[in-house]
Amino acid sequence: MNPRPFLTAVWRDLAVLNFEVHPSLLAPHLPAGTELDLWKGNALVSLVGFQFLDTKVFGLPIPFHRNFEEVNLRFYVRGALGRGVVFIREIAPRRAVAGVARLLYSERYVALPMEHAIERNGGRLSVSYGWKQNGRRNFFAVEAEGEPALPVGGSPEEFIFEHYCGYTRMRGGGSRAYRVDHPAWRVWTVKAAECDVDGDTLYGAGLGEVLRGPSCSAMLGEGSPVSVFRREM
Repeated sequence: MNPRPFLTAVWRDLAVLNFEVHPSLLAPHLPAGTELDLWKGNALVSLVGFQFLDTKVFGLPIPFHRNFEEVNLRFYVRGALGRGVVFIREIAPRRAVAGVARLLYSERYVALPMEHAIERNGGRLSVSYGWKQNGRRNFFAVEAEGEPALPVGGSPEEFIFEHYCGYTRMRGGGSRAYRVDHPAWRVWTVKAAECDVDGDTLYGAGLGEVLRGPSCSAMLGEGSPVSVFRREM
């Protein structure tokens, strides 16, 4: 019997900036029983923004909390459930969303005012996500063109998007994991990207410096319906 998902939603317009990072900066966030999943020998962190739409918990919509933005900073690991991601920090505009995620998944959510913009002009698509903290506007954006297609096997896009579980480092030194199910996502060809983020405040000085540098790649995923299951470890 297949388990019932705890949460279902539609994730759309996933803008991603990837940065190479020294593994020592990720060590404090690495859950027990996992190891870094490297891309061509390099550790990566990704700044990811997307739309969280039609959100339901055990099949029931939550009033005033169905549609919102999320931005997270994450990195990639391998563990008992397979290849997955670890979230360093997640931003949502709703306090209730952040509170539930902290309670049930021990994720490091923070609630901040957020915004996004989706602009289509001919064959070009521009997607941006922003938030305000301490009076400062933070944002990042990608500009893509053409039609979306499934990523080529062995491509950076396949590596970034084909992780189907989440791992969380617990305060006591243990770890928790959960599964996320969705079909493979089509991606666009990104031609330009921009980032202006005060990462020191949210992520610490080391990762803040990484985010002030150039990204090694930028991506835009179409998204799909997703199912998030209760923690398994």
